[in-house]
Amino acid sequence: MAAEQSSNLSIYNVILRSHVTEKATHLVERRNVYTFMVNKASTKIEIRAAVEELWGVRVVSVKTMNRVGKPRRHKAREITAADTKKAIVILHSEDRIAFF
Repeated sequence: MAAEQSSNLSIYNVILRSHVTEKATHLVERRNVYTFMVNKASTKIEIRAAVEELWGVRVVSVKTMNRVGKPRRHKAREITAADTKKAIVILHSEDRIAFF
């Protein structure tokens, strides 16, 4: 059994920004699913609590994915983009977040 890790992040440090793309907008309109870029140290439990407290909605489930930064070329040098973590949050059918 793994020991639980607590990152002690405030709710304002868990969610960095909403991830607005064409696909994300489609998911919001049709399935009530929102996507956020979150802190890499945050857990699903912290993400759920932050969304529920910030917007006063009921969260059904949270899915997360860690995205590895892609290598990029700039002139003769190769650099790597930053690693990110994305959260996909499914809300209760009666709740909405009104920032789109």
